[in-house]
Amino acid sequence: QVQLVESGGGLVQAGGSLRLSCAASGRTFSSYVMGWFRQAPGKEREFVAAIGWRGSTTYYADSVKGRFTISRDNAKNTVFLQMNSLKPEDTAVYYCAAGPTMSTMPSRFGSWGQGTQVTVSS
Repeated sequence: QVQLVESGGGLVQAGGSLRLSCAASGRTFSSYVMGWFRQAPGKEREFVAAIGWRGSTTYYADSVKGRFTISRDNAKNTVFLQMNSLKPEDTAVYYCAAGPTMSTMPSRFGSWGQGTQVTVSS
C-alpha cells in the first residue's frame, strides 16, 4: 500500500513546460512500478508514462514521446513527470499511480493520487 499526492499542475501556454511531482508514503516504494495517467473532460483515462522499480526502464505513450520524461527518486519516495513542448491536447487532470508490473492499463495500478490539473492554452 502506498499513498500518493500529485503537485505541480497549472496553466501554461502552448510550447511551455511543467514539472509534476508525486510524493509517496508507505513501505517499499522502490518495489512499485510508477505510472502517470491523464483524463480530459469527456474522455477515458489514458496512459502517459511508466517507470520500473529501479528507474532504468521507461515506457511512454506515442503522443508524448520526445516531449515528456518520467523519472523517480526512490530515496525521496518521489516520481516526476517533466513535460516540455506542451500542447492544448495535453490539457487534462494528471494522476500518478502505483502498480506491481509495467502496464498501460489503469486497472493494473492499484494506488492512485488525487490528480493535478494541467491546462495548456493556445
